[in-house]
Amino acid sequence: MLDSPVAAERLARLGYGYLAFDAQHGLFGYQGLLNNPIATDTRGSTAVGMVRVEANDPTYIGRALDAGAAAVIVPLVDTAQDAADAVAAVRSPPYGRRSYGPMRAQLRIGPDPADTHEQTAVLAMIETAGGLADVEEICAVPGLDGIYVGPSDLRLAIGGRTSTDPDVADAFEQALTRIRTAAATAGIAAGIHNGDGVSAARRLDEGFTFASVAADVVHLQQIAATHLDAARKGGRA
Repeated sequence: MLDSPVAAERLARLGYGYLAFDAQHGLFGYQGLLNNPIATDTRGSTAVGMVRVEANDPTYIGRALDAGAAAVIVPLVDTAQDAADAVAAVRSPPYGRRSYGPMRAQLRIGPDPADTHEQTAVLAMIETAGGLADVEEICAVPGLDGIYVGPSDLRLAIGGRTSTDPDVADAFEQALTRIRTAAATAGIAAGIHNGDGVSAARRLDEGFTFASVAADVVHLQQIAATHLDAARKGGRA
């Protein structure tokens, strides 16, 4: 969420498989979407850089890929046609309509389109009522590498009053089962965002292929609060 290449450089060395940079809700301009993937490629990194783009638009998707994103997460995918449009924006002709101009990406992905097709992924977010209703058709779209659950929006989409409403917990879990099953049937990856590592472990045990673990701003706040609490308990308040 935070545009901090130094933080990205440190996180990339901790063992994570990827860092996802959020251009939809995060605090990034384009320079941040260029500098943070560069930082992710630091010596000792275990991670690749992914970008959640602003919208399902060829311009946003192409610029993220040109900056070196190994994958794009495309938000608000409601239909199979939306997913097909996202795939077309990622793939070069004859498979899609991405404009050729890899810029930084050619240093680590490609530059030949055939290499790019093998080394970049497109993930469609399932987070709306339409996306859930059409999830089987979305997962079956040729060229789609995976889906990614946005749990907050999905909970609202199924009737939650808030993004964490416990009253729709059963319906939410049923939706996740349907999403995982659709992805498994289609032979594509299924990912989900989580607020903490315990939740991520649970989702992986349930069959999700990959799981994001909170966000940098959450990590920062939680650790700062923990240190502050320890300092106060260890001395005079």
